[in-house]
Amino acid sequence: MDNLAYLGMACALCFSALGSGFGTGCAGQSAVGGWKKCYAAGKPAPFILVGFAGAPLTQTIYGFLLMTFIRSAFESGVSPTLCCAVGILAGLAIGISAWFQGKIAAAACDALSETGKGTANYFIVIGIAETVALFTLVFSLLVL
Repeated sequence: MDNLAYLGMACALCFSALGSGFGTGCAGQSAVGGWKKCYAAGKPAPFILVGFAGAPLTQTIYGFLLMTFIRSAFESGVSPTLCCAVGILAGLAIGISAWFQGKIAAAACDALSETGKGTANYFIVIGIAETVALFTLVFSLLVL
């Protein structure tokens, strides 16, 4: 039965990291394509695209934090089944947030590469997707 708690811990980290991987992969490909557009047009390539590409990485940190909070909750007597459920469901929510944050960042890379404008607006929308992961982390702590 205790293994369920450990499964929840692993899922919290793994699902978050998978989402970060998908998100950074998507945004990173778009950043490279944006730089190619700029070079081909003889325009300076904006370095800020690195920030867009790296934005989904923070959800891996949230997954790690959730994993450690699940461990602490389990050690203080919280049900292994609850620990497992929180790890799986919250890990998935955080990971999906990262994946879609990467898709938003990919669109931001494309738009900024073409227009050279809107950086702050793009980061605001990227931050909105980040908020889903933060809410999930905080609300999961309340459940535990």
